[in-house]
Amino acid sequence: MRYWDGAQWTEHTAQPQPAAAAAPAQQPSQPAAEQSPPASSRKIGLFGARGVARDLAAENDQLRAALEQTGALTLAEIQLQTATAQAELTALQEQISRARHRHAAEVAAAQAELEALRTQALDVRHAINVQEFGLYDFEHPAEASATLSAELARVRAQIKATASSKRAVTATSNFTFNNSAAQGRKFVDSMSKTMLAAYNAEAENAIKTVKAGGLTTAQARLTKVVERVANNGQMINLAITPEYHGLRMRELELAARHQAAVQAAKEAEREERARLREEKRVEDELRREREKLDKERDHYANALAALQARGDTTGAAELQAKLEQIERSIADVDYRAANVRAGYVYVISNIGAFGDTVVKIGMTRRLEPMDRVRELGDASVPFTFDVHALFFSEDAFGIEAMLHRHFAEQRVNRINTRREFFYATPEQVLEVLREHNVALVEYTTEPAAEEFRASRELAATRV
Repeated sequence: MRYWDGAQWTEHTAQPQPAAAAAPAQQPSQPAAEQSPPASSRKIGLFGARGVARDLAAENDQLRAALEQTGALTLAEIQLQTATAQAELTALQEQISRARHRHAAEVAAAQAELEALRTQALDVRHAINVQEFGLYDFEHPAEASATLSAELARVRAQIKATASSKRAVTATSNFTFNNSAAQGRKFVDSMSKTMLAAYNAEAENAIKTVKAGGLTTAQARLTKVVERVANNGQMINLAITPEYHGLRMRELELAARHQAAVQAAKEAEREERARLREEKRVEDELRREREKLDKERDHYANALAALQARGDTTGAAELQAKLEQIERSIADVDYRAANVRAGYVYVISNIGAFGDTVVKIGMTRRLEPMDRVRELGDASVPFTFDVHALFFSEDAFGIEAMLHRHFAEQRVNRINTRREFFYATPEQVLEVLREHNVALVEYTTEPAAEEFRASRELAATRV
Protein backbone atom coordinates (compact mmCIF):
# COMPACT_ATOMS: atom_id res chain seq x y z
CA MET A 1 0.00 0.00 0.00
CA ARG A 2 1.69 3.28 -1.17
CA TYR A 3 1.12 6.86 -0.11
CA TRP A 4 0.34 9.98 -2.19
CA ASP A 5 1.96 13.18 -0.80
CA GLY A 6 -0.16 15.55 -2.87
CA ALA A 7 2.27 15.74 -5.81
CA GLN A 8 3.58 12.23 -6.39
CA TRP A 9 3.59 8.66 -5.07
CA THR A 10 6.23 8.26 -2.37
CA GLU A 11 8.46 5.30 -1.68
CA HIS A 12 6.78 4.59 1.67
CA THR A 13 4.60 1.50 1.87
CA ALA A 14 2.51 -0.19 4.51
CA GLN A 15 0.74 -3.50 4.84
CA PRO A 16 -3.08 -3.31 4.24
CA GLN A 17 -5.13 -3.59 7.42
CA PRO A 18 -7.75 -6.38 7.88
CA ALA A 19 -11.36 -5.36 7.61
CA ALA A 20 -11.96 -6.07 11.29
CA ALA A 21 -9.55 -3.26 12.24
CA ALA A 22 -11.59 -0.66 10.39
CA ALA A 23 -15.09 -1.72 11.54
CA PRO A 24 -16.76 -4.19 13.95
CA ALA A 25 -17.03 -7.72 12.66
CA GLN A 26 -20.19 -8.42 10.73
CA GLN A 27 -22.34 -11.34 11.39
CA PRO A 28 -21.66 -14.04 8.89
CA SER A 29 -25.27 -14.63 8.44
CA GLN A 30 -25.93 -10.95 7.63
CA PRO A 31 -25.95 -10.13 3.89
CA ALA A 32 -23.34 -7.75 2.43
CA ALA A 33 -25.99 -5.30 1.33
CA GLU A 34 -27.20 -4.99 4.90
CA GLN A 35 -23.75 -4.14 6.44
CA SER A 36 -23.57 -0.60 7.87
CA PRO A 37 -21.59 1.91 5.70
CA PRO A 38 -18.62 3.81 7.12
CA ALA A 39 -19.38 6.89 9.19
CA SER A 40 -17.80 9.21 6.64
CA SER A 41 -20.32 8.16 3.99
CA ARG A 42 -23.42 7.99 6.15
CA LYS A 43 -26.27 10.34 5.76
CA ILE A 44 -26.54 12.48 8.88
CA GLY A 45 -30.07 12.74 10.13
CA LEU A 46 -31.59 15.34 12.28
CA PHE A 47 -31.10 13.42 15.51
CA GLY A 48 -28.02 11.23 14.73
CA ALA A 49 -25.23 13.86 14.30
CA ARG A 50 -23.61 13.19 17.63
CA GLY A 51 -23.29 9.53 16.99
CA VAL A 52 -21.82 10.10 13.53
CA ALA A 53 -19.24 12.44 15.02
CA ARG A 54 -18.19 9.79 17.52
CA ASP A 55 -17.85 7.27 14.71
CA LEU A 56 -15.70 9.66 12.63
CA ALA A 57 -13.41 10.34 15.59
CA ALA A 58 -13.00 6.64 16.15
CA GLU A 59 -12.10 6.11 12.51
CA ASN A 60 -9.45 8.88 12.67
CA ASP A 61 -7.96 7.38 15.79
CA GLN A 62 -7.77 4.02 14.11
CA LEU A 63 -6.07 5.54 10.99
CA ARG A 64 -3.51 7.44 13.06
CA ALA A 65 -2.72 4.34 15.07
CA ALA A 66 -2.23 2.41 11.85
CA LEU A 67 0.18 5.03 10.46
CA GLU A 68 2.20 5.07 13.67
CA GLN A 69 2.25 1.27 13.69
CA THR A 70 3.65 1.08 10.09
CA GLY A 71 6.21 3.93 10.60
CA ALA A 72 4.79 6.14 7.85
CA LEU A 73 5.74 9.88 7.66
CA THR A 74 3.52 12.89 7.56
CA LEU A 75 3.42 15.11 4.47
CA ALA A 76 5.46 17.93 6.16
CA GLU A 77 8.14 15.47 7.20
CA ILE A 78 8.31 14.05 3.67
CA GLN A 79 8.68 17.55 2.15
CA LEU A 80 11.42 18.46 4.67
CA GLN A 81 13.41 15.32 3.95
CA THR A 82 12.97 15.87 0.18
CA ALA A 83 14.35 19.43 0.42
CA THR A 84 17.28 18.23 2.55
CA ALA A 85 18.10 15.48 0.08
CA GLN A 86 17.88 17.94 -2.83
CA ALA A 87 20.31 20.33 -1.10
CA GLU A 88 22.75 17.49 -0.42
CA LEU A 89 22.50 16.41 -4.05
CA THR A 90 23.22 19.97 -5.28
CA ALA A 91 26.25 20.30 -2.98
CA LEU A 92 27.55 16.93 -4.16
CA GLN A 93 27.15 17.96 -7.81
CA GLU A 94 29.07 21.19 -7.20
CA GLN A 95 31.84 19.27 -5.44
CA ILE A 96 32.05 16.85 -8.36
CA SER A 97 32.17 19.79 -10.83
CA ARG A 98 35.01 21.48 -8.91
CA ALA A 99 36.93 18.24 -8.76
CA ARG A 100 36.43 17.74 -12.50
CA HIS A 101 37.78 21.26 -13.27
CA ARG A 102 40.72 20.77 -10.92
CA HIS A 103 41.62 17.47 -12.51
CA ALA A 104 41.30 19.00 -15.98
CA ALA A 105 43.71 21.82 -15.01
CA GLU A 106 46.17 19.30 -13.57
CA VAL A 107 46.00 17.26 -16.76
CA ALA A 108 46.61 20.38 -18.91
CA ALA A 109 49.60 21.40 -16.75
CA ALA A 110 51.03 17.90 -16.98
CA GLN A 111 50.63 17.92 -20.77
CA ALA A 112 52.36 21.33 -21.02
CA GLU A 113 55.23 20.12 -18.85
CA LEU A 114 55.52 17.00 -20.97
CA GLU A 115 55.65 19.09 -24.15
CA ALA A 116 58.31 21.35 -22.62
CA LEU A 117 60.38 18.33 -21.67
CA ARG A 118 60.06 16.96 -25.20
CA THR A 119 61.20 20.32 -26.63
CA GLN A 120 64.09 20.45 -24.18
CA ALA A 121 65.07 16.94 -25.15
CA LEU A 122 65.06 17.97 -28.81
CA ASP A 123 67.19 21.04 -28.02
CA VAL A 124 69.66 18.94 -26.06
CA ARG A 125 69.79 16.39 -28.87
CA HIS A 126 70.36 19.21 -31.38
CA ALA A 127 73.06 20.73 -29.17
CA ILE A 128 74.82 17.37 -28.97
CA ASN A 129 74.66 17.06 -32.73
CA VAL A 130 76.20 20.49 -33.40
CA GLN A 131 78.82 20.01 -30.68
CA GLU A 132 80.22 17.18 -32.79
CA PHE A 133 81.45 19.95 -35.12
CA GLY A 134 82.91 22.03 -32.27
CA LEU A 135 79.99 24.48 -32.33
CA TYR A 136 79.09 25.67 -28.82
CA ASP A 137 76.75 28.33 -27.42
CA PHE A 138 79.45 30.52 -25.89
CA GLU A 139 78.78 34.02 -24.53
CA HIS A 140 78.91 36.36 -27.50
CA PRO A 141 79.87 40.03 -26.91
CA ALA A 142 76.92 41.29 -28.98
CA GLU A 143 74.36 39.47 -26.80
CA ALA A 144 74.40 42.45 -24.41
CA SER A 145 73.63 44.89 -27.24
CA ALA A 146 70.00 45.93 -27.60
CA THR A 147 70.43 46.68 -31.32
CA LEU A 148 72.60 43.69 -32.30
CA SER A 149 71.19 40.83 -30.19
CA ALA A 150 68.28 40.09 -32.55
CA GLU A 151 70.53 39.96 -35.62
CA LEU A 152 73.03 37.84 -33.71
CA ALA A 153 70.32 35.31 -32.80
CA ARG A 154 69.30 35.07 -36.46
CA VAL A 155 72.91 34.56 -37.63
CA ARG A 156 73.58 31.94 -34.96
CA ALA A 157 70.45 30.03 -35.92
CA GLN A 158 71.63 30.00 -39.54
CA ILE A 159 75.07 28.78 -38.44
CA LYS A 160 73.57 25.87 -36.50
CA ALA A 161 71.22 24.98 -39.33
CA THR A 162 74.06 24.99 -41.85
CA ALA A 163 76.24 22.78 -39.65
CA SER A 164 73.40 20.37 -38.83
CA SER A 165 72.44 19.97 -42.49
CA LYS A 166 76.10 19.24 -43.38
CA ARG A 167 76.45 22.33 -45.55
CA ALA A 168 79.38 23.71 -43.56
CA VAL A 169 82.02 21.61 -45.36
CA THR A 170 82.36 19.89 -48.70
CA ALA A 171 84.39 16.76 -49.45
CA THR A 172 84.65 14.01 -52.04
CA SER A 173 81.98 11.31 -52.04
CA ASN A 174 83.87 8.47 -53.78
CA PHE A 175 86.87 8.08 -51.50
CA THR A 176 87.90 4.50 -50.59
CA PHE A 177 90.05 3.36 -47.69
CA ASN A 178 91.65 -0.11 -47.73
CA ASN A 179 89.60 -0.84 -50.84
CA SER A 180 86.44 -0.20 -48.81
CA ALA A 181 83.94 2.48 -49.80
CA ALA A 182 82.25 2.28 -46.37
CA GLN A 183 85.54 2.87 -44.57
CA GLY A 184 86.26 5.71 -46.99
CA ARG A 185 82.97 7.41 -46.19
CA LYS A 186 83.67 6.99 -42.48
CA PHE A 187 87.14 8.51 -42.91
CA VAL A 188 85.78 11.48 -44.87
CA ASP A 189 83.06 12.08 -42.28
CA SER A 190 85.56 11.93 -39.40
CA MET A 191 88.00 14.29 -41.12
CA SER A 192 85.19 16.72 -41.96
CA LYS A 193 84.08 16.89 -38.33
CA THR A 194 87.66 17.34 -37.10
CA MET A 195 88.49 20.13 -39.52
CA LEU A 196 85.18 21.88 -38.93
CA ALA A 197 85.74 21.69 -35.16
CA ALA A 198 89.17 23.26 -35.57
CA TYR A 199 87.72 26.04 -37.72
CA ASN A 200 84.90 26.71 -35.22
CA ALA A 201 87.39 26.83 -32.33
CA GLU A 202 89.41 29.47 -34.17
CA ALA A 203 86.23 31.41 -35.01
CA GLU A 204 85.12 31.37 -31.37
CA ASN A 205 88.55 32.55 -30.24
CA ALA A 206 88.54 35.36 -32.81
CA ILE A 207 85.07 36.52 -31.71
CA LYS A 208 86.01 36.54 -28.04
CA THR A 209 89.26 38.48 -28.58
CA VAL A 210 88.23 40.95 -31.29
CA LYS A 211 88.58 44.57 -30.23
CA ALA A 212 87.33 47.86 -31.58
CA GLY A 213 89.19 48.58 -34.79
CA GLY A 214 90.59 45.03 -35.04
CA LEU A 215 87.93 43.54 -37.32
CA THR A 216 90.14 43.40 -40.41
CA THR A 217 92.90 41.56 -38.56
CA ALA A 218 90.45 39.05 -37.03
CA GLN A 219 88.77 38.37 -40.38
CA ALA A 220 92.12 37.86 -42.09
CA ARG A 221 93.13 35.36 -39.40
CA LEU A 222 89.90 33.41 -39.81
CA THR A 223 90.28 33.39 -43.59
CA LYS A 224 93.75 31.87 -43.21
CA VAL A 225 92.16 29.03 -41.22
CA VAL A 226 89.89 28.33 -44.20
CA GLU A 227 92.97 28.15 -46.42
CA ARG A 228 94.75 25.79 -44.02
CA VAL A 229 91.72 23.47 -43.93
CA ALA A 230 91.67 23.37 -47.73
CA ASN A 231 95.42 22.65 -47.88
CA ASN A 232 95.28 19.90 -45.26
CA GLY A 233 92.22 18.29 -46.84
CA GLN A 234 93.41 18.21 -50.45
CA MET A 235 93.40 14.42 -50.53
CA ILE A 236 89.62 14.31 -50.00
CA ASN A 237 88.82 17.77 -51.43
CA LEU A 238 87.83 18.98 -47.96
CA ALA A 239 86.97 22.68 -47.67
CA ILE A 240 84.87 25.09 -45.59
CA THR A 241 81.93 26.28 -47.68
CA PRO A 242 81.70 29.99 -48.52
CA GLU A 243 78.17 30.04 -47.06
CA TYR A 244 79.33 28.86 -43.64
CA HIS A 245 82.45 31.04 -43.66
CA GLY A 246 80.35 34.06 -44.56
CA LEU A 247 78.00 33.46 -41.61
CA ARG A 248 80.89 33.19 -39.16
CA MET A 249 82.46 36.32 -40.63
CA ARG A 250 79.16 38.10 -40.10
CA GLU A 251 79.13 36.90 -36.48
CA LEU A 252 82.65 38.26 -36.06
CA GLU A 253 81.56 41.57 -37.55
CA LEU A 254 78.72 41.87 -35.04
CA ALA A 255 81.16 41.30 -32.19
CA ALA A 256 83.48 44.00 -33.55
CA ARG A 257 80.58 46.43 -33.98
CA HIS A 258 79.54 45.88 -30.40
CA GLN A 259 83.06 46.41 -29.12
CA ALA A 260 83.32 49.60 -31.19
CA ALA A 261 80.02 50.83 -29.77
CA VAL A 262 81.18 50.09 -26.23
CA GLN A 263 84.47 51.88 -26.88
CA ALA A 264 82.65 54.87 -28.36
CA ALA A 265 80.32 55.02 -25.37
CA LYS A 266 83.29 55.00 -23.00
CA GLU A 267 85.03 57.70 -25.02
CA ALA A 268 81.87 59.81 -25.12
CA GLU A 269 81.45 59.43 -21.38
CA ARG A 270 85.06 60.40 -20.80
CA GLU A 271 84.72 63.40 -23.11
CA GLU A 272 81.49 64.43 -21.41
CA ARG A 273 83.20 64.38 -18.04
CA ALA A 274 85.99 66.47 -19.52
CA ARG A 275 83.44 68.92 -20.95
CA LEU A 276 81.70 69.22 -17.59
CA ARG A 277 85.03 69.86 -15.89
CA GLU A 278 85.80 72.52 -18.48
CA GLU A 279 82.41 74.15 -17.97
CA LYS A 280 82.92 74.11 -14.20
CA ARG A 281 86.35 75.65 -14.66
CA VAL A 282 84.89 78.38 -16.88
CA GLU A 283 82.13 79.12 -14.37
CA ASP A 284 84.64 79.36 -11.53
CA GLU A 285 86.87 81.58 -13.62
CA LEU A 286 84.01 83.93 -14.52
CA ARG A 287 82.82 84.03 -10.92
CA ARG A 288 86.28 84.88 -9.60
CA GLU A 289 86.70 87.54 -12.28
CA ARG A 290 83.35 89.08 -11.37
CA GLU A 291 84.24 89.12 -7.67
CA LYS A 292 87.56 90.80 -8.43
CA LEU A 293 85.92 93.43 -10.65
CA ASP A 294 83.26 94.12 -8.02
CA LYS A 295 85.98 94.80 -5.43
CA GLU A 296 87.84 97.06 -7.85
CA ARG A 297 84.64 98.93 -8.68
CA ASP A 298 83.88 99.48 -4.98
CA HIS A 299 87.45 100.66 -4.37
CA TYR A 300 87.43 103.14 -7.25
CA ALA A 301 83.93 104.34 -6.37
CA ASN A 302 85.03 105.14 -2.81
CA ALA A 303 88.19 106.86 -4.04
CA LEU A 304 86.19 108.83 -6.60
CA ALA A 305 83.78 110.01 -3.91
CA ALA A 306 86.70 111.14 -1.74
CA LEU A 307 88.31 113.09 -4.59
CA GLN A 308 85.04 114.71 -5.50
CA ALA A 309 84.56 115.72 -1.87
CA ARG A 310 87.99 117.41 -1.84
CA GLY A 311 87.27 119.11 -5.17
CA ASP A 312 90.06 117.30 -7.08
CA THR A 313 88.48 117.32 -10.51
CA THR A 314 91.55 116.04 -12.37
CA GLY A 315 92.00 113.00 -10.19
CA ALA A 316 88.26 112.41 -10.17
CA ALA A 317 88.20 112.38 -13.99
CA GLU A 318 90.96 109.74 -14.11
CA LEU A 319 89.19 107.54 -11.58
CA GLN A 320 85.92 107.97 -13.45
CA ALA A 321 87.56 106.68 -16.63
CA LYS A 322 88.94 103.66 -14.76
CA LEU A 323 85.55 103.05 -13.17
CA GLU A 324 83.86 103.08 -16.58
CA GLN A 325 86.44 100.61 -17.87
CA ILE A 326 85.69 98.29 -14.93
CA GLU A 327 81.97 98.60 -15.62
CA ARG A 328 82.60 97.51 -19.21
CA SER A 329 84.64 94.55 -18.00
CA ILE A 330 81.85 93.55 -15.62
CA ALA A 331 79.32 93.77 -18.44
CA ASP A 332 81.59 91.60 -20.60
CA VAL A 333 81.90 88.97 -17.87
CA ASP A 334 78.15 88.95 -17.31
CA TYR A 335 77.59 88.56 -21.04
CA ARG A 336 80.07 85.68 -21.23
CA ALA A 337 78.41 83.98 -18.28
CA ALA A 338 74.92 84.38 -19.69
CA ASN A 339 75.68 83.60 -23.34
CA VAL A 340 77.08 80.08 -23.59
CA ARG A 341 77.60 80.43 -27.35
CA ALA A 342 80.16 83.20 -26.93
CA GLY A 343 83.82 82.24 -26.72
CA TYR A 344 87.06 81.79 -28.61
CA VAL A 345 87.48 79.64 -31.72
CA TYR A 346 90.94 78.13 -32.16
CA VAL A 347 92.74 76.34 -35.00
CA ILE A 348 95.90 74.58 -33.81
CA SER A 349 98.32 71.95 -35.07
CA ASN A 350 101.14 69.77 -33.82
CA ILE A 351 103.31 68.59 -36.70
CA GLY A 352 105.70 66.82 -34.35
CA ALA A 353 102.87 64.59 -33.09
CA PHE A 354 100.42 64.38 -36.02
CA GLY A 355 102.22 65.69 -39.08
CA ASP A 356 101.59 68.78 -41.17
CA THR A 357 98.19 67.63 -42.55
CA VAL A 358 96.25 67.41 -39.27
CA VAL A 359 94.64 70.29 -37.41
CA LYS A 360 92.45 70.56 -34.34
CA ILE A 361 89.42 72.86 -34.52
CA GLY A 362 87.65 73.74 -31.28
CA MET A 363 86.33 76.50 -29.06
CA THR A 364 86.69 77.57 -25.45
CA ARG A 365 84.81 79.94 -23.15
CA ARG A 366 87.84 80.65 -20.99
CA LEU A 367 88.69 84.26 -20.19
CA GLU A 368 92.27 83.30 -21.08
CA PRO A 369 91.89 80.96 -24.11
CA MET A 370 95.61 80.16 -24.22
CA ASP A 371 95.18 78.30 -20.94
CA ARG A 372 93.06 75.78 -22.84
CA VAL A 373 95.65 75.48 -25.63
CA ARG A 374 98.43 74.89 -23.12
CA GLU A 375 96.34 72.18 -21.41
CA LEU A 376 95.91 70.36 -24.75
CA GLY A 377 99.70 70.34 -25.18
CA ASP A 378 100.39 68.63 -21.87
CA ALA A 379 102.42 65.46 -21.35
CA SER A 380 100.05 63.40 -23.56
CA VAL A 381 101.75 64.76 -26.70
CA PRO A 382 105.49 65.15 -27.29
CA PHE A 383 105.32 68.82 -28.35
CA THR A 384 103.17 71.86 -27.67
CA PHE A 385 100.51 72.98 -30.14
CA ASP A 386 101.02 75.83 -32.58
CA VAL A 387 98.19 78.35 -32.82
CA HIS A 388 97.05 79.35 -36.31
CA ALA A 389 93.91 81.22 -35.29
CA LEU A 390 92.41 82.30 -31.97
CA PHE A 391 89.56 84.80 -32.20
CA PHE A 392 86.53 85.78 -30.12
CA SER A 393 83.03 85.40 -31.50
CA GLU A 394 79.57 85.88 -30.06
CA ASP A 395 78.62 82.66 -31.85
CA ALA A 396 81.73 80.58 -31.31
CA PHE A 397 79.63 77.41 -31.13
CA GLY A 398 78.13 78.16 -34.53
CA ILE A 399 81.49 78.78 -36.21
CA GLU A 400 82.95 75.62 -34.67
CA ALA A 401 79.96 73.55 -35.81
CA MET A 402 80.22 74.99 -39.35
CA LEU A 403 83.89 74.00 -39.60
CA HIS A 404 83.20 70.53 -38.21
CA ARG A 405 80.45 69.97 -40.79
CA HIS A 406 82.67 71.13 -43.63
CA PHE A 407 85.51 68.77 -42.68
CA ALA A 408 83.25 65.89 -41.51
CA GLU A 409 84.57 63.52 -44.17
CA GLN A 410 88.13 64.31 -43.07
CA ARG A 411 87.72 63.44 -39.41
CA VAL A 412 90.57 61.46 -37.92
CA ASN A 413 88.30 59.72 -35.37
CA ARG A 414 84.88 58.99 -36.84
CA ILE A 415 83.68 57.04 -33.81
CA ASN A 416 84.12 59.71 -31.16
CA THR A 417 83.15 63.09 -32.58
CA ARG A 418 84.46 64.85 -29.46
CA ARG A 419 87.95 64.20 -30.84
CA GLU A 420 88.16 67.33 -32.99
CA PHE A 421 91.11 66.40 -35.23
CA PHE A 422 90.80 66.62 -39.01
CA TYR A 423 92.95 65.72 -41.99
CA ALA A 424 93.36 69.29 -43.26
CA THR A 425 95.95 72.02 -43.50
CA PRO A 426 95.75 75.48 -41.87
CA GLU A 427 95.38 77.01 -45.35
CA GLN A 428 92.26 74.92 -46.05
CA VAL A 429 90.66 76.02 -42.78
CA LEU A 430 91.43 79.65 -43.59
CA GLU A 431 89.72 79.33 -46.98
CA VAL A 432 86.55 77.99 -45.37
CA LEU A 433 86.52 80.84 -42.81
CA ARG A 434 86.83 83.38 -45.61
CA GLU A 435 84.03 81.71 -47.61
CA HIS A 436 81.70 82.15 -44.61
CA ASN A 437 82.82 85.78 -44.04
CA VAL A 438 84.23 85.15 -40.59
CA ALA A 439 86.08 88.24 -39.40
CA LEU A 440 89.72 87.46 -38.62
CA VAL A 441 92.27 89.82 -37.15
CA GLU A 442 95.20 87.45 -37.29
CA TYR A 443 95.78 84.02 -38.90
CA THR A 444 99.07 82.15 -39.26
CA THR A 445 99.31 79.42 -41.86
CA GLU A 446 102.88 78.28 -41.18
CA PRO A 447 103.37 76.53 -37.81
CA ALA A 448 106.36 77.57 -35.76
CA ALA A 449 106.94 74.10 -34.24
CA GLU A 450 110.00 75.38 -32.41
CA GLU A 451 110.45 72.36 -30.13
CA PHE A 452 109.95 69.89 -32.96
CA ARG A 453 112.35 71.62 -35.36
CA ALA A 454 114.98 72.09 -32.64
CA SER A 455 114.69 68.44 -31.60
CA ARG A 456 115.08 67.30 -35.19
CA GLU A 457 118.14 69.50 -35.73
CA LEU A 458 119.69 68.29 -32.50
CA ALA A 459 119.12 64.67 -33.50
CA ALA A 460 120.68 65.33 -36.91
CA THR A 461 123.84 66.90 -35.44
CA ARG A 462 124.38 63.99 -33.05
CA VAL A 463 124.09 61.46 -35.85
